[in-house]
Amino acid sequence: MSPARFVRANRLRLRYVESGSGERTLVLVPGLTANVHSFDGLLAAGLDRGLRVLAFDARGRGLSDKPDAGYTMADHAADLLGVFDALGLERVCLGGHSFGGLLAYYMAANHPERIERTVILDAPAEVDPAILDQIAPSLARLERTFASWREYDELIRSFPYWDVFQWNDQIQAYYRADAEELSDGTVRARCRPGHIRAVIEGELEVDWPTVLARVACPALLIRATEPFGPPGFGPILTAESARHSMALMRDARLVEVGGNHITMLFDPTRSGSRPR
Repeated sequence: MSPARFVRANRLRLRYVESGSGERTLVLVPGLTANVHSFDGLLAAGLDRGLRVLAFDARGRGLSDKPDAGYTMADHAADLLGVFDALGLERVCLGGHSFGGLLAYYMAANHPERIERTVILDAPAEVDPAILDQIAPSLARLERTFASWREYDELIRSFPYWDVFQWNDQIQAYYRADAEELSDGTVRARCRPGHIRAVIEGELEVDWPTVLARVACPALLIRATEPFGPPGFGPILTAESARHSMALMRDARLVEVGGNHITMLFDPTRSGSRPR
């Protein structure tokens, strides 16, 4: 993967990284609060073989600009269109995890001339407001300032979705990239809670079944089968929701993989995938 690069798009400075080469370009968008390093595990497993892969920090996340407003799905789509134009990308394969998957649905439905196919990692056809309780541990860290990197790391390692998963350097790098050390030595998340709340509000405004029904390009939907979040919750993308998503789209294929909503990104070889 290349060092961080920046592109001017839609009046913003957006960070991206690049890996691999090939005739096709795969553009990846991370999850709700995530940064480009969330895809390190997939790239280490060979995702970039035969492909040019570009991963972006969305506005308000990672090292990209963090404007006070503009966090609807339409705003994020305009950012991607600006990126495509700035980098001379006429038509791409678009992939995304969680929020990034929703953006891929949105782009394929509203800008089909720019999207050749989509790869959706664990994003449902409908956004249930109850999902906020399921991702509460991840969101809670955005409100805190930590005394040190050690305190920050201890919180991340305490999240329930790591209970049966071996911590590795890629996970450490991803979470370290998700935060910054302030001048007094304290540590806090790079994205601000208000911006993320605005993203969630934007998600809830969209009629997602109607959006998916307009996705005409080939779509690969990848579902993590294991529970995620506090005790009592199941997978982010349930089997029923995955079937519903598949039924809405014109040309979709489902693959189920081991791991949960986060660990699926960091050890894709841990258990075999099952096409449906």
